[in-house]
Amino acid sequence: MDDIARQVDGARKGEEAAYRALYERFRPGVLRLLDAFGSLDADDREDIVQETFTRAFRALPRLKANAAFQGWLYAIARNRALTAAELKGNRQRTRNDYAAEATLEEPVEALVPDALKSEVDEAVVRELIAALPEGPEKQTVHLFYVEGQLTTQQIADRLGVGKSAVTMRLERFRARVKRELVVRVLRARGETP
Repeated sequence: MDDIARQVDGARKGEEAAYRALYERFRPGVLRLLDAFGSLDADDREDIVQETFTRAFRALPRLKANAAFQGWLYAIARNRALTAAELKGNRQRTRNDYAAEATLEEPVEALVPDALKSEVDEAVVRELIAALPEGPEKQTVHLFYVEGQLTTQQIADRLGVGKSAVTMRLERFRARVKRELVVRVLRARGETP
């Protein structure tokens, strides 16, 4: 039995040293693979490395042949990277859409009187948080907007996810709030959204 197969066997048995040996052996290769995804920054890549090894170690009982570990691990990393790159692309498109909206002749924010802005914004945010289905996104936005005491990194640590996951959830929620504000302003003006 070769060295990798022994380490995989040890990891299947829950041996901490085997986990560590596999991580140290394959982490550089996973990082090299992730370098091919130019849209991912260093934080994204580090999150994907951690997620890749976590998924692989949890799924070890399903691995049929110990010798296939390396290819299997790299396939997990590749799939996680593809998903992260797609999400990052979606976020960039959303930012571009917002930038295009910002060039409108009359920005939406100008339609709401200053005295009402914070009250309206806060009410909409609270309504939208309450309307979210129970789950990670609702928990994330509640911690950030309602409790308001934690940074995105602290929220990520508390929820056991990467900072990029928290940022993505918050960006999705902000987009939802902005859409809702636009709809409400248009309705108030008697226009169809």
